[in-house]
Amino acid sequence: MTSAPSLAIYTQAAHQRSSALVWLLLILSFGFLLFIFREALAYMLLNDWTREEYSHGYMIPLVSAFLVYQRLNQLPAAAQQGSWWGPVILLAALATFVLGEMSAIYTLIQYGFLLALYGLLLSTFGVHGTHLVGIALIYLIFMIPLPNFLYFNLSSQLQLISSQIGVAVIRLFDISVFLEGNVIDLGAMKLQVVEACSGLRYLFPLMSFGFLIAYLYQAPLWQRALLFLSTIPITVLMNSFRIGVIGVTIDRWGIKMAEGFLHDFEGWIVFMGCVGILFLEALCLHWLTRTPGSMLDRLQLDLPRITVSWRDYGFNWQKQRPLLVAAVLLLVTAPWLLSLNERAETPPARKAFAQFPLLHGQWIGRENALDREVLDTLKLSDYIIADFTQPSAATAQPVNLYMAWYQSQKKGASIHSPRSCIPGGGWRMDELTQYNVPNIQHANGGPLRVNRAIIRKDSSAQLVYYWFEGRGRNITDEYLAKWYIFQDSLLHSRSDGALVRVITNVPEDTDIADSDRHLQQFLRDFYPLLPAYAP
Repeated sequence: MTSAPSLAIYTQAAHQRSSALVWLLLILSFGFLLFIFREALAYMLLNDWTREEYSHGYMIPLVSAFLVYQRLNQLPAAAQQGSWWGPVILLAALATFVLGEMSAIYTLIQYGFLLALYGLLLSTFGVHGTHLVGIALIYLIFMIPLPNFLYFNLSSQLQLISSQIGVAVIRLFDISVFLEGNVIDLGAMKLQVVEACSGLRYLFPLMSFGFLIAYLYQAPLWQRALLFLSTIPITVLMNSFRIGVIGVTIDRWGIKMAEGFLHDFEGWIVFMGCVGILFLEALCLHWLTRTPGSMLDRLQLDLPRITVSWRDYGFNWQKQRPLLVAAVLLLVTAPWLLSLNERAETPPARKAFAQFPLLHGQWIGRENALDREVLDTLKLSDYIIADFTQPSAATAQPVNLYMAWYQSQKKGASIHSPRSCIPGGGWRMDELTQYNVPNIQHANGGPLRVNRAIIRKDSSAQLVYYWFEGRGRNITDEYLAKWYIFQDSLLHSRSDGALVRVITNVPEDTDIADSDRHLQQFLRDFYPLLPAYAP
């Protein structure tokens, strides 16, 4: 007959074995998750985080781990039972993985990983336990880059804003300066505010730092929100001030002030100035609320002594069944998920753009070339860029034709929309509409539909038509183009496609309708050739 103490010891040992197995399953499931999402995570680590805008990414997981560490002593009491919402969210995360894999968007897969991690923790620790460390999970969002279309749009807008404010700073020093788009003309020399000077290399790290301070700062919610949101104007103003100072120093001491160590050192000083302003703002808020003690006392920086162990969690198979379901879900779907990127694609036969005629009818073309840096960014398979003129029409403007072909739009190598790229160089998009080109039938039988844009830079204006050729489809919407990549990759093992863009100048004091007719005539002459190059 078993005595009561022996039975209690046996029961306790059984509970500990059950808890240990649950922990082991959680660790194995997390490892499996890392393996499934490894390609997108490796790309983030080895490519995205090497860019200055995201170089703070290496610190984000460490800070997130610190935030979890602060809550460890409270976690066993909150983590009583797994939630069935966990497997549901994990399933949504795996669907996001498929969508990102098949539509060639790494960012979707990276966000899918965070969603999967949240689902796994929810399956194990339940709603209350996961909520306890929720801020640490939210903070991980700052390690993931913006999608390219958002990044390029934001960068181009910040370049223009920083240029305008920077020129205002230069003029405060009685220096004659002229601004054309994002080009600052000092007379003897010109400075272009390029993508690297947009301020994003300060904005993203400062926003992550501001979010952390806002969380650690023990104050009313409106003060925390103000601290976080103020990182945006602080960055823009400080970056503009930096551009202005560079312009002043160049005017005084030459172009060497904008090169090498001095340029990088100025950038470091500006970022530290942004951090200083953020702390000054926190000091002002502390003074306004007249809270006793110092501001540092309101920062939750304590490093508690851990008094709990894995045995203190009341894990058992009855309470953690959602984790078991989540683990089975990972195990069952993993072989199919991992095979998605290995599927062989079947792009159609096509002519290379090297065979595209530069003499066609009354048109004569002169081919150009893209810079190596641009090609490295676009990662296209084939392209042509050429200026076409009609010698018989002396007053007609040249037409610039650009076609980019992607044999496979895998992650990191997909079509870049002109909507993101056009604002570079100081151009602004005044008008963007969808338009059916008269008297041209698309290869699919419908009318040829294009995006019609009017772009301006100071007194210059251009008319732009562009569209996407997506495996027999005439597409004008960037998001719909991504969806069709996903659909065709999944159903037909094809992700090839092309961008077609034509541009002509719009001279001053001329009717925009004349430029429309000019582009339409060009397309009527050349469109019949396109299906052979973008089938």
